[in-house]
Amino acid sequence: MFAVSGEFASSGKHGTKPTLSGGFVVMALGAGVALASMGLGGIAHAAAQDAPPPETTAEEASDAPALRRRLVDATSQEEEWAPDLSMTPAEEARELVQRGDQALAAGRPEDSAGGAIAFYSRALTLSPNNDGARSGIDRAVAQIVARGEAAVAAGRFDEAARLSAMANRHRGQTAAAQALSTKISAGREHAQQLATAQQHIAEGRLVAPEGNNAVEIYRALLAADPGSAAARSGLEQVEAALVAQAAQAAEAGDFAAADRLLAQAGEVVPGSSAAQDAGARIVAQREQRAASIEASIESAIDAGDYDEAERQLAQLDGVSLDGRNVESLRTRLDNARNYANFSPGDVLTDPIASGGEGPALVVIPLGTFMMGSPANERDRTANEGPQFQVRLSRGFAMSQTEITVGEFRQFINATGYVTSAQQAGRATVYDESTGSIGEKTGVNWQHDHLGERASNDLPVIHVSWNDAKAYVDWLARETGQRYRLPTEAEYEYALRAGGQTAYPWGDGAQPPRVLGNLTGDGDRSVTRRNWSNAFSDYSDGHWGPAPVRTYEANAFGLYNMIGNTSEWVEDCWHDNYQRAPTDGSAWVNPGCARRVIRGASWASAPSQVRSAFRLSAQPGSTNPRLGFRVVREF
Repeated sequence: MFAVSGEFASSGKHGTKPTLSGGFVVMALGAGVALASMGLGGIAHAAAQDAPPPETTAEEASDAPALRRRLVDATSQEEEWAPDLSMTPAEEARELVQRGDQALAAGRPEDSAGGAIAFYSRALTLSPNNDGARSGIDRAVAQIVARGEAAVAAGRFDEAARLSAMANRHRGQTAAAQALSTKISAGREHAQQLATAQQHIAEGRLVAPEGNNAVEIYRALLAADPGSAAARSGLEQVEAALVAQAAQAAEAGDFAAADRLLAQAGEVVPGSSAAQDAGARIVAQREQRAASIEASIESAIDAGDYDEAERQLAQLDGVSLDGRNVESLRTRLDNARNYANFSPGDVLTDPIASGGEGPALVVIPLGTFMMGSPANERDRTANEGPQFQVRLSRGFAMSQTEITVGEFRQFINATGYVTSAQQAGRATVYDESTGSIGEKTGVNWQHDHLGERASNDLPVIHVSWNDAKAYVDWLARETGQRYRLPTEAEYEYALRAGGQTAYPWGDGAQPPRVLGNLTGDGDRSVTRRNWSNAFSDYSDGHWGPAPVRTYEANAFGLYNMIGNTSEWVEDCWHDNYQRAPTDGSAWVNPGCARRVIRGASWASAPSQVRSAFRLSAQPGSTNPRLGFRVVREF
């Protein structure tokens, strides 16, 4: 094999002595080495022995080994392969294909020096129809394309572009090479979209605003390329960010925001357990926080700090997962604030200092109603309007029944009070002989409507407004509670019991059943008298007041609100409701000459049983149809 440096004058066969135009040549002949130098005055030959030839001086001979090493080193720095000048082009092409195969096997498919395509291309120059070289280029390009696709997948688009250019130079017409170019273009766009999505994440645009958020970009990328690991990873990153924000919101007590963020996180990666796990943690956190707030509310209510309880109740409303607990505490707070820790419908009695207990009271729920009658209501009178809204703002309990004879006797015995009828020595009664109301001497609170001795369970009658006021003042002193007569608004509200109809039972002018002691065409007096103006087909079994609790209670738990006796209330009489209080308080003018009477009695005409009907009388007057009941204010 020749290692050549310089220019050949001719290219003879193996063994032919070349003619040199300059430089030197090293010829491997068996085990010997011949050295020639054009700069030494001639051609120097040496056999394969260590001894120098006769033409070589001793100094030159001593330098021969070193020179030989330099020549060998120089030879090793030449290109990896040089043709055997003795080969034919076909032989040389075969050897180049072999070299290409070796390079390809070693993972060097490129068309640069030492690359497989470089060898295959040189082989095709020598042998244009060489199938091995053509096949080799195909295989090398396939390997280049594969590397390019891997580079695209890894986001190394510059590297992928270089490999694509190389593939296109040699097999640009193939589908694989063209597909690689397309993937690079799409990959660059993909990468740009990923970068934009990351920017959205950094700036907090995770799921909003619409059309400009990270989730929409990742979903669009996955729609175009379902295998995009980067897009899937991006969605997981968004989910993690939302879960983290939810945890921060929960830590700050904003559980509404935490729920919203968790819901968004659950939609980002459907089926992921991350949002569910975070939700479970936040639920536990909420329950712990709610329990703490509930305890604080209880303490505030017990201490009478209702404003603090209200403030914390507003916090609990946004934390608690159990709405029943919130409503229960809200009710307790309302009851504590408005009803001294009682609840609407509760029945209570207060001990009396001088002995015994006061009348049974039922707690009335606060509310709003339209007081008076509308202008188009049948049988309406002018003093029932104008109709206006009343919002009862102070909690109260009302005696379940009219004050009875027995309860009033307790007051008389304790105080020695002398009633208006006792002072006058007479009172009005129903006269069976004439069928009218007339005076009778010696009648007072101890008597019934006929002037006979009354049983303790009958409502007390023959009492004036002044007598009723004296009784409630005594109750207040004896119990230490705020007793008084009902206001006119409280009475109408309690009579309506949540309704807003013409009659306590509805808008129909006929009671649907026996609801109270009213004038019915089936009622008969002791002497078999009957009413000339009465409800048809109605008989309640009583002519005159009936014992309390004879008929069913209304929706508020009050007895005898429909009929039996009309009742005194606190208010002074006014001819209409212009400028009347709207909070349910009494409308009182100092020294007023007349007081208001509300509700129907055992002798009232049907039109007077309407919910809005009202009368008045002087505060010292008495009547066998008139009694009273009391209110305790909280």
